Amino acid sequence: EAKFFAHYLKDDPGPNPSSFDLEDTASFQTGSNTWKRYAHFPPKESQPTSLHLQGAGLLSWSNSTAQATTSYLSDPASPVPYRHRPIQPTYSQGSQWGNWLTEDQRFVTDRKDVAVWKLPVLKKDLIVTGEVLADIYASTTGSDNDLVVKLIDQYPGDAPDPKMRGYQLMTNEEIFRGRYLESFEKPTPLRSGSIHEYRFSLHDVDHVFKAGHTVLVEIQSTWFPLYDRNPQTFAPNIMTAKPADFQPATITIYSGPDHDSTLQVPLLNACGHIECF
Repeated sequence: EAKFFAHYLKDDPGPNPSSFDLEDTASFQTGSNTWKRYAHFPPKESQPTSLHLQGAGLLSWSNSTAQATTSYLSDPASPVPYRHRPIQPTYSQGSQWGNWLTEDQRFVTDRKDVAVWKLPVLKKDLIVTGEVLADIYASTTGSDNDLVVKLIDQYPGDAPDPKMRGYQLMTNEEIFRGRYLESFEKPTPLRSGSIHEYRFSLHDVDHVFKAGHTVLVEIQSTWFPLYDRNPQTFAPNIMTAKPADFQPATITIYSGPDHDSTLQVPLLNACGHIECF
């Protein structure tokens, strides 16, 4: 830690015995549950690879030749929670707030306001090491919206640990608010029905999706109370939005050659063939 802070906070130019080197650190690779050391992160062998969101809830390593849409009704009056209800006060005795990032997502997967895409069950381990990027084409019938994108590792129904059978573990997740698509300094309303590209980072990961597991992508437009409710009609300041501003809106995700919604996933063991996984 001292070497790290000396390098990044004190501008230690190195090389000297106290210089920081990435190989002095280790990455805990989830899924395999092993420590890894990398000379560079992401590793040079890691290949950004497109995971395409197709129609009928399918994920694929190749883009579809047919256009498709997936829609859901997002209602601020009934937001998707980020934890099981009842949600305990964050710092109350016995609160499970600290575990929310590993909470089993099955409690929301079947909601009608959550869109889900799946890969076929993996034939071999899939190693994802590096930054995951969402590149989603979407429209809304409102004039503002949120997009929450989750990358999920679904355990098989016959997992050795009974508690993990069918478990849906988030590996990456993030939210983007539509009003900031053009500028963070000057938020602007969205034109109802217009298709916009939402491109944002789901951050770095070092995870192994094991053979027999399933890769899921979920998209929703509320994540309460982790994030405040978006009225879905544009208000200059959401903090002062009026009750009448909070309106249901239909969110549509687009797939296909013209609007290719994807997740860019950094594969460490990519082989270039769909059959590999």
